[in-house]
Amino acid sequence: MTIAIPFDNSYARLPGGFYTAQAPQPVRAPRLVAFNTDLARLLGIAPGEVEEMAQVFAGNAVPQGAEPLAQLYSGHQFGNYNPQLGDGRAILLGEVLGSDGIRRDIQLKGAGRTPYSRGGDGRAWLGPVLREYVVSEAMAAFGIPTTRALAAVETGETVRRESALPGAVLTRVAQSHLRVGTFQVFAARGEIAYLKRLTDYAIARHYPETQGPMGLLAAVRDAQARLIAAWMGVGFIHGVMNTDNSSIAGETIDYGPCAFMDTYHPDTVYSSIDRYGRYAYSNQPDIAVWNLAQLATALIQQAEDKEAAVEEATEIVHAMPALLEREWLRVFAAKIGISAPRETDKPLVTDLLTRMAREQADFTNTFRTLGSDRARDHFTDPVAYDSWAADWRQRITQEAAPEAVMRSINPAFIPRNHRIEQMIAAAVEGDYTLFQRLNTVLARPYEDQPDHFDLTRPPTTSEIVPATFCGT
Repeated sequence: MTIAIPFDNSYARLPGGFYTAQAPQPVRAPRLVAFNTDLARLLGIAPGEVEEMAQVFAGNAVPQGAEPLAQLYSGHQFGNYNPQLGDGRAILLGEVLGSDGIRRDIQLKGAGRTPYSRGGDGRAWLGPVLREYVVSEAMAAFGIPTTRALAAVETGETVRRESALPGAVLTRVAQSHLRVGTFQVFAARGEIAYLKRLTDYAIARHYPETQGPMGLLAAVRDAQARLIAAWMGVGFIHGVMNTDNSSIAGETIDYGPCAFMDTYHPDTVYSSIDRYGRYAYSNQPDIAVWNLAQLATALIQQAEDKEAAVEEATEIVHAMPALLEREWLRVFAAKIGISAPRETDKPLVTDLLTRMAREQADFTNTFRTLGSDRARDHFTDPVAYDSWAADWRQRITQEAAPEAVMRSINPAFIPRNHRIEQMIAAAVEGDYTLFQRLNTVLARPYEDQPDHFDLTRPPTTSEIVPATFCGT
């Protein structure tokens, strides 16, 4: 092996009850289709030959220093508690310390069966792998905390879902894969020693400035509030905000039926499995509070004085809605050019959003073109924009550089759903042109890039993607 990955595996040094040690299952004919050289450089990974990297990132060859394992966790899925989940198709190879001093996991997603597969085949097909690669890297370029994509590999094998589909493996990088559900499983089992060990580990790894379980809870609350507000600001809908998909590190994790809104409406849902709109766009802040309450419930179990812990945890959780509102206002005020928002700015933002929903305005393009004549063209009745804009223009006369503020937070390009579907359809036929183009353009989402203006266009009626699907 010549590919060098500087592993330093802290999670593998935890007791065996946290995971199952297991190597990834080899695949028949791996072929590297994408490798993130910028991320590799950050991680201190020296690439090898293309064929060699295909073997490593497919799971056929375990690099020196790796300690592969599948992590244990549980979680609430659409509000119902599942007592044991875990990495059913993912293998954590190990961890590296990046050149920025941050510790990160390197995980193979689609790496075969584990004890947590619950009857599944442990594999992934090409479509969800490419979707997560493009969307997670776009989120990183937006400046939103997220897992990232290091590599994508075709396996040369067929995966059976509704039909026969080409298999693939994604190499995912995260500050950790600790979830709310990681704490829930030990709390539910009454394994308090493990729960305490996990709490200490999470604090040391992610929030060393905090102390104790409630310090961890408050730190996760703050990180999640910033994250959800950032999602809302780009029209992102996660689609499956279960507690096993809620990262302690405050990163966006587990891109399944995720999507970005085209036409704005607060009740937008794309996920085919979200039949009642639990995880609709506008519900995401409330769900983040609900998930934090589940973490609080788990953390309380290790307290000697549970009554005091309940009181402190309740105060921390109850503070989250107001924190989310402040973060939301900070983001959306910036989207209309206000760098230091006042509470009185909130009606100006909500009035615009109300008009956008009523007049079927494109979310991304409306905010990107604010202040130009093009903004009104996104409304079915442009007069609805004009009457709002009069008040808005008066407000931003009090701002020093509103245009610079807006251009720094309103992307010109997002991974539009119809483009993602077109990309997947082409890749299944062996054409990665659109995949490569999307990655190139979305690496600079705040730049105009006139040669790629077509990627800013909303879908035509025939191109609309009404539903997105999980990657399982």
